[in-house]
Amino acid sequence: MALLELDHDIDIHPIDMVETLAADYDWDFDRLGDDQIAMAVEGQWRTYSLTLAWSAYDETLRLVCTFELDPPEEKRAELYELVNDINDRSWVGAFSYWPAQGLMVYRYGLVLSGGQMAGPDQIDTMIHAAVAGAERYYPALQLLIWGDKTPAQALQVAIAEAYGRA
Repeated sequence: MALLELDHDIDIHPIDMVETLAADYDWDFDRLGDDQIAMAVEGQWRTYSLTLAWSAYDETLRLVCTFELDPPEEKRAELYELVNDINDRSWVGAFSYWPAQGLMVYRYGLVLSGGQMAGPDQIDTMIHAAVAGAERYYPALQLLIWGDKTPAQALQVAIAEAYGRA
């Protein structure tokens, strides 16, 4: 049964929906427990690691999308400035840098209080928005770290929309 054919009147655990979605897209995934799943999603620039976890306590489906980024120490202040500028332009979710792990992180929490249910389309959009955001800003991060661009110059790459085909 395709994910989009699920009966919305049935109470389905959000992580079960994520697992079905991952299988439908043929993504590598590992069900870490009843309330957590990890998967790898191939993008244009790299493979992103995504973890989705359900918290019944606060009725939130949390998504964490990570990719490796290990800037030289002297670039960290500019990296934080760029991340702040990126977050100012993001309507959902937020980026941060975890220096101890050498990871760039995108986080988003979908609050489903009062017994609300996430639909398959909503979860699909949530995952694709995370990957799209990482893909959009990855070149800017690389230009800042390795291309000797300022945060403002690097961000111009992400702001410019590509039109047409090459």
